[in-house]
Amino acid sequence: MEGISRETAVETIERIVSAIESDPMPVPVSELWAYGDVVVGLDPVPRVELYLSKDLLFKDNPAAEPAFEESHGIAGVGKTVAADWARRFPQHLRGTDAGHADPVRCLGAQLLAPDQPVHLEVGNASFENSVRQRLGRARESGDWERVLDPRAACLWATTEDGGQRSPDALERLRTGSVAVPTLARSLRMLDVEETAIDAATSAIGRSRDAGSGASVSGDIV
Repeated sequence: MEGISRETAVETIERIVSAIESDPMPVPVSELWAYGDVVVGLDPVPRVELYLSKDLLFKDNPAAEPAFEESHGIAGVGKTVAADWARRFPQHLRGTDAGHADPVRCLGAQLLAPDQPVHLEVGNASFENSVRQRLGRARESGDWERVLDPRAACLWATTEDGGQRSPDALERLRTGSVAVPTLARSLRMLDVEETAIDAATSAIGRSRDAGSGASVSGDIV
């Protein structure tokens, strides 16, 4: 089985948690979850899957935009990503195809090492809400390709004091001792119809197997 050892997977996750704790982010981060194979307890882990919930940048420094347009060809610094962050981490500044600062790509550039099989899914809903929202869309459309594996562990979340990592989630990931049901049972608990279970589980497997190295995608609604 390809992938990385459980020990390396958890070390990678811990590095990402520590970065969120200690370094400025391009936009506010409210949650980080691990989901899928790394939570189930596989060793090696075929692919580490993480879900990051972000908030919008409501106030920063729009006056910084012209300077970054000139130096990087990217607009929106100080509006969609923080100007102070961009000054400190210009190497991680990424834009959309239209040349506008892209928070999802910026987060991926900052948090992921390109040579490791880690996927970062970024959304502006909580993980639990995103799971349910995507299941709802899949039921309506019949397209299950964007559903998330609901078996997950919260690693870090904002608190009244700023933010806090889970006191035991990393150790439970390290030992493979997170108690989770099977994928099919998890989907049934979310009221997925029996006729759709196979389609959903197959789509989740394809999503996990589709990528190699580091990848990032966003579901911004």
